[in-house]
Amino acid sequence: MAHELNLTKGPAVLRNLPLDTPEIWEARADLAATLRMAAHHGLEEGICNHFSAVVPGHPDLFLVNRLGWAFKEATASSLLICDYEGNVISGDGEPEATAFFIHARLHKMMPRVGAAFHTHMPYATALSMIEGHPFIYAGQTSLKFYGRVAVDEDYNGLALDNTEGDRIASVIGDADILFMRNHGVMVCAPNIAEAWDDLYYLERAAEVQVKAMSTGRKLVPVAEHIAIAAAKQMREGDPESARMHLESLRRVLDREAPEYKD
Repeated sequence: MAHELNLTKGPAVLRNLPLDTPEIWEARADLAATLRMAAHHGLEEGICNHFSAVVPGHPDLFLVNRLGWAFKEATASSLLICDYEGNVISGDGEPEATAFFIHARLHKMMPRVGAAFHTHMPYATALSMIEGHPFIYAGQTSLKFYGRVAVDEDYNGLALDNTEGDRIASVIGDADILFMRNHGVMVCAPNIAEAWDDLYYLERAAEVQVKAMSTGRKLVPVAEHIAIAAAKQMREGDPESARMHLESLRRVLDREAPEYKD
C-alpha cells in the first residue's frame, strides 16, 4: 500500500543553477527507462516501489518516481525533483512517503550513492525472508555480489520518518546491496546504469538460488578463494558492462515505447 507524504513543507530554496540542462534530461530519461524495464521484468510491486538518483550538478536534490504511478507509466517528465527537506522543486505530484524518507536520508547521509533502487522483487524478497545470509553463493551470477551485501535484521514497519530512513542508511554502511529482512531489497550505486545492472542481476541470482533450493537437495557453494577472485573480475568490468546494459534497454524502449523520453 502506498502512503502519501505528510510533511510540514517550508518554501523551496531559490536556486540559480538551471534544472533543465541536457545532462539532467538524460538522467530523467535513464531513470524512466529503468523503471519501465523493471516493470517489464516484473521487478516492481504495484505502485509501492521507488527508484531515485541524485540530480546532475545538484548534490542536494534527487529525482524520484511520483506517488500513484506504476513503473510502466514512467516518463522523463513525470519524475519529480525533490530536496532533502521534503520540497518538490520540479514536477507535478509528490513522492510516496516511504520513498521520501528512505531515499532523501540515504542520499543525504551517503554522498557516494548516486542512485538507489528499492523493490519488493519476488525472488530477492523471498531470500530476505529466510533464516541466515540470503546468498549461498552457489551460482556464478551471485558472485557479482560477493562481499557487497549487508542485511538489515530489524524490520520496523514502514519508513515514515527520518529516524527510520537514517537507520536504514546506517545499516547499509559500505555495502552496495541491502537485504531488508521481511521486506525487500535496496540497491545503491554511483550512477543509474550501475544501479540498474545490479538490480537486474540481483534478481536473476536470487531466482536461480530459490529454484535450486526448491529441489530439496544441498546447494554446493563456490570455494571462498574462487568466489573472491571471481567477484574481483566482475567488479573490474562492471561499470562498462552496466553502461552498455543501460544503452541496450534504451534502444529496446526507443523501438517499443519511445514515449518514456517524453
